[in-house]
Amino acid sequence: MNVLDYQYQSLLRKILSDGVEKKDRTGTGTISIFGQQIRHKMSHGFPLLTTKKMAWKTIVTELLWFLRGDTNIKYLLDNNCHIWDGDAYKQYERLCTYDGHEPRHTKEELMDLIQNDPGYSHYGNLGPIYGKQWRDWNVRNDDSYDSSIDQISTLIYELKTNPDSRRLMVNAWNVGELDQMVLPPCHYGFQVYTRELSKFERSRHMGLPEGEHFLDDVLDKHNIPKRAISLMWNQRSVDTFLGLPFNIASYGLLLEIIAKEVNMVPDELIGNLGDVHLYSNHIEQAKEQINREPFELPKLGMDYRKGEYNKDLTDLIPDDFYLINYQSHPTIKAPLSN
Repeated sequence: MNVLDYQYQSLLRKILSDGVEKKDRTGTGTISIFGQQIRHKMSHGFPLLTTKKMAWKTIVTELLWFLRGDTNIKYLLDNNCHIWDGDAYKQYERLCTYDGHEPRHTKEELMDLIQNDPGYSHYGNLGPIYGKQWRDWNVRNDDSYDSSIDQISTLIYELKTNPDSRRLMVNAWNVGELDQMVLPPCHYGFQVYTRELSKFERSRHMGLPEGEHFLDDVLDKHNIPKRAISLMWNQRSVDTFLGLPFNIASYGLLLEIIAKEVNMVPDELIGNLGDVHLYSNHIEQAKEQINREPFELPKLGMDYRKGEYNKDLTDLIPDDFYLINYQSHPTIKAPLSN
């Protein structure tokens, strides 16, 4: 059941009908609404839009980059992921202006140098963005930074030891370091929530028809999950045509990875969206996508097993994740505003 594409198309329609014109930092211009929500039941399929073809490996690569705690785009370039190239190049242009000279390299030249010449690797650093905050949040002690918090490892530990906690949160909005980031986080934090599964839900997860169930000791013997886990992310700024489809799939994948790590069943994915906008050069593309009939959602395959990777999830690679029965309409191209 693909409710997700219909929700997304409804959001596009709402922006087109109710959106107000607003200026933005890129100079492109937007039409914008405020305060929307996306909800998706993971049992309905993996949340990857079908009304346009999505760049699956790019989505996976960026999320694994975050989980590595990496903030240099070399890893992305090595995996043919280019969604942060524009931000890195704008930072390079600012550095050139600060030094009093014109940029010596085109964006393509600079990306090649960052990827292949160690002498240029520092141009790939984007500051303490998502990965840094997720895995290495600085803690100030006596006017110096001498310790840090790995929020992902802490989250997984708390899920295993205190799954009913209301503090199962990860935050990327580090106010004291925003000015050091090439771009302040758009999706600035997420929270997870777990609940106990009924005996019938556990039995259905094992494959029994609805209404029938196994005894608890049989379910426990087969290590059938005892809990369901949901994830809700918060996003201050939403590039609805290009960015939001990536965000939905990325947090869906993160939910699947965390669920696998703590042996829970992925339940609901929720996105709380602030400034929800369409760039002025995305309007015709949005209209095209609205008129497309969705296909059924794909399933997710994860080609690794518990214990194969280190406990911090930093050894995962893009090829560990694949789609089953993904059918979509063709790509709709649109320019990225940096």
